[in-house]
Order: sequence, then C-alpha cells, then structure tokens
Amino acid sequence: MNRNQVLPQVVLSGEPSSLRKIDFCAPQTYQGKGFLPIEALPRVAEEVSEVAKGDGFDWTIQSHFTHSPGSDPNPILDLSLNGELHLVCQRCLKPFLAHLAENRQFLLMASEAEADAYPIEDDELEPLVASQHFNLLETIEDEILLSLPLIPKHPDGACSAHLSSVDANETELSPTEKRENPFNILKNMKKSS
Repeated sequence: MNRNQVLPQVVLSGEPSSLRKIDFCAPQTYQGKGFLPIEALPRVAEEVSEVAKGDGFDWTIQSHFTHSPGSDPNPILDLSLNGELHLVCQRCLKPFLAHLAENRQFLLMASEAEADAYPIEDDELEPLVASQHFNLLETIEDEILLSLPLIPKHPDGACSAHLSSVDANETELSPTEKRENPFNILKNMKKSS
C-alpha cells in the first residue's frame, strides 16, 4: 500500500446487529458511534443487578493506520466506551449505579502467530486478530466486562454498610478510650496458663 494513498472510510451503523460482521482486512478505515443498551450485551446483562432505562454504553470507534519507518502501515483501532449499569455493592449488598469510561487502542494483526509474538510489555496497544467477519460487538462486550470492578462497591462515603460500621465504631469507644491490641490479649492469656 502506498504511504500517501487515501483509503476509503466506512461509517458504521449504530445498530448492534451491524457490528457483528466487519471486514477489518479490507483496505479501508472505519468510524462510527452509537449506544448499546444492556439488553444487547447478554454477558454484561448477567453481571447487573437490574436494568433501568438508560443503562448501557455509548461507543465510538475510529480506525487509522500508523506508519513505522521501514515497515508496512499497521491498522490501529481506537475504541471509547462510556456508560452506566447497576451492580451490587459487596459491602451492603444493595444495588448502585456504576459509571464506566474506557479508552482502548488495538493493533490489528493478520494472524494469531503475529498477535502472540507482539511484545507483552506494550501496554498502550493491545494486539487483536483482524478478520473479514470480525465481531466488533463481542469485542465491545469483552472490554466492558474487563473494566467491571473486581469487587463492586459504592463510592467511598456512600455505602450504608460502611457508614453504619463507622457510626458503630464511634459509639463503642469514647475519644479517651483505646482499643486493646488483640495480640496483647493473647500474650496475657498465654502467661496466665
């Protein structure tokens, strides 16, 4: 491909069904944006506590080529996700609205072997194997799942369980009282036996 060649740009539809089969092997670039409701993401739907109106993700995609000296141009895929979903707080076991925002860059590779050989130290670009029938919807869903917190919980200061435990600790001890070290209690028990 000529370095100065201008590639045609394909605008992707915002419909979830149109994201299931994209030809990333064709000599063209892509751009698109849309909204994916939770219902269009079945694996994400399994993780949520409830689905409210407006829950889902705005997505934006842009592909372009980078030019490295002495090598063929490499296709890059930029993906931005921004959305909300309801998760269960692991402190108080009540649902809360979580906001997620992610920006990812993928280097599109021609084969699994190339992707496996890509240096793992590069944390800016993630290798992704391109195909003529690429399922972008599945990749978007993968990225949402990877960005979910390992232990979902309310933001600091907003959890009822956290607030009630702070209140309980404050009422148990007066400011002049100190909590005895549990190891000292064990040490004293050992001395008395």
